[in-house]
Amino acid sequence: MLKDVKPQIRIGVVGCGNISQAYLHNAAMFPAIRPVACADLNRNVADARADEFGIRALDYDEMLASSEIELILNLTVPTAHFDISLQALQAGKHVFTEKPLSATFEEGRRLVEEARARGLLIGSAPDTFLGATGRYARQQIETGRIGRVVAGTAFMMGRGMEHWHPDPTFYYQPGGGPVLDMGPYYLTMLVNLLGPVRRVQAMATSAYTERFVSAEGPLKGTSIPVNTPTTVATLLEFDKGAQITFVASWDIYRHSGRQIELHGTEGSLGLPDPDNFSGVVSLSRLGAPWQDVDTANMAFGALNWPLDAPDRGNYRMLGLADMAEALVEGRRPRASGDLALHVLEVMQAILSAGETGEAVNIDPVDCQPSAFDEIEAEKLLA
Repeated sequence: MLKDVKPQIRIGVVGCGNISQAYLHNAAMFPAIRPVACADLNRNVADARADEFGIRALDYDEMLASSEIELILNLTVPTAHFDISLQALQAGKHVFTEKPLSATFEEGRRLVEEARARGLLIGSAPDTFLGATGRYARQQIETGRIGRVVAGTAFMMGRGMEHWHPDPTFYYQPGGGPVLDMGPYYLTMLVNLLGPVRRVQAMATSAYTERFVSAEGPLKGTSIPVNTPTTVATLLEFDKGAQITFVASWDIYRHSGRQIELHGTEGSLGLPDPDNFSGVVSLSRLGAPWQDVDTANMAFGALNWPLDAPDRGNYRMLGLADMAEALVEGRRPRASGDLALHVLEVMQAILSAGETGEAVNIDPVDCQPSAFDEIEAEKLLA
């Protein structure tokens, strides 16, 4: 008896930079998706990526006109997200974009509304919350292992980009900064676990007015101006009542704080870096010593990246595989446009509150993803 063959959604990839390698490499593990073409402003880069993965290099206009391509994977720079995604939707293509959904909340809302009006799906990275650690943590919360979540902390702290990035200028200008660059991973994980945010308070500062570039490249040995906050301390009030302190900083050389800790009426839960799909989750019940659970044996939990010496889980494309399943099942994808739009609104509120000192209220929209259990996770690999 022949095995049922899953229908595949055919994908066109726009933007062939470093992140495209992970997406295209990981696509092979998901039967429901198939990249067929790629495009880039630099045709030589697109040709090289196409040769590497056995797909076609096209101009973006050709991609939009192709009846073969059903979904556009937008891996361009954040300032181009809106234009590329809007053109794709207007051409009748579903869209999945790298984070953030767009540069502003207003643009993001336009994209979500455009998709809804056309009966199309739109989704956005990060999809890391669908990995083993995100699923295990949510299971612990929803089964009451730590009771009702009351408080918590989230720390994204490091020393910035200028010691490794050849041109880190963008990161220190409006539109960059630690909140917009790394905040999506932390905030998306928190909304997945706790539901939407309803109020934001924040303070913001910067340790330096200039950054000295030590990374190899054309700017090595020069200084670049800092025109956006590089340390932001935020208090997030969630609609279900939890209060989470979120600190995003590029002014920290070393710290010992766990990336995420949640404290409830029955215990506490600790999560690793939400930029990864896997890692160790720690649980303390009623004050007992931490019990560590390595999620490596769960779906999307094994260390697989970098390819030569894996030290983390990287399953980018998981969100698109779930979107392909959502198309078949007629539901909202978990890494949805609604979720990404809410996170974008929260990030804008953080920056506004940090600038003005005034709390910002947010409409707690229905955007928490549906739970993602092990059976559903394994199904995406079958």
